[in-house]
Amino acid sequence: MTTHVFIDGEVGTTGLQINERLAPRGDISLIHLGEGARKDAASRKAAINEADVAILCLPDDAAREAVAMIEGETVVIDASTAHRAVDGWAYGFPEYDKDHRELMRASSRISNPGCYALTAVAMLHPLVAGGLIPADYPVTINAVSGYSGGGKSLIAAFEDPAADNHTEATLYAYALGLRHKHIPEITRWGGLAHAPIFVPTVANYYKGMLVQVPLALWHLPGTPSAGDVHAALAEHYAGERFVTVAPLDEGVAKLDPEALNGTNELRLHVLHNDQTGQAVVAGVIDNLGKGASGQAVQTLNLLIGADEGEGL
Repeated sequence: MTTHVFIDGEVGTTGLQINERLAPRGDISLIHLGEGARKDAASRKAAINEADVAILCLPDDAAREAVAMIEGETVVIDASTAHRAVDGWAYGFPEYDKDHRELMRASSRISNPGCYALTAVAMLHPLVAGGLIPADYPVTINAVSGYSGGGKSLIAAFEDPAADNHTEATLYAYALGLRHKHIPEITRWGGLAHAPIFVPTVANYYKGMLVQVPLALWHLPGTPSAGDVHAALAEHYAGERFVTVAPLDEGVAKLDPEALNGTNELRLHVLHNDQTGQAVVAGVIDNLGKGASGQAVQTLNLLIGADEGEGL
């Protein structure tokens, strides 16, 4: 059986990668629009309603407009921020819970997670749901990403000396008003009662991401150990192909944000100092892989009954 897929926004960073992953497949028929038609509302509406699955790689407002165009039974995978914390939309992270795949299969509206958010939620949700971290714990998140996460404009800023926003910076922090667009998503799906403190950093390399959540274990109810934290994560993701937990004391000397580039993998680490009662849960991910296009393709595979790793 062939699944007809329309990527609305196929010339953007995420859309191009999804197209590249799907184009060689015999079970997928991609619906393409010419350059002029991509900006024509009637052409886009026709393509969306022709598709079995529409993957939206659009700004938030355009994604909402695209959903409003649907008149039939088209299933939507939305890679924008627009619906990630909206009731009625399934969160597109199959590994979120043991029964989450069934919830996704039953939904026609799925929000593809953000890269920072997926990594943070993957760490926080098992610990909050398991009672190791209270929902009202004052969570802070430290993160660094390659510049591709900012799309074409940020890519140009680092790569094109003629760009209006060109920067010579090696790295810089942004979202300094503590209102990064992934915060509502992290709060909801991480199970938090309050928004985390999150000031991310972008660095002068193309892709790859490292996200860290520090924990004062001595301050948590019951004073859990690093071993308890590790066990909760390892149990939650036991048997998963794309989310793995490194051994507690694997002797890692450094964490490289580019280590999983080109994969659909997320690897979690529990760093700890037992003498001080401190731990840091860290996640490494390709922000364009499991953090964007790879996750969208994994979700598509899940929905159409293909192997989740097909094309990944």
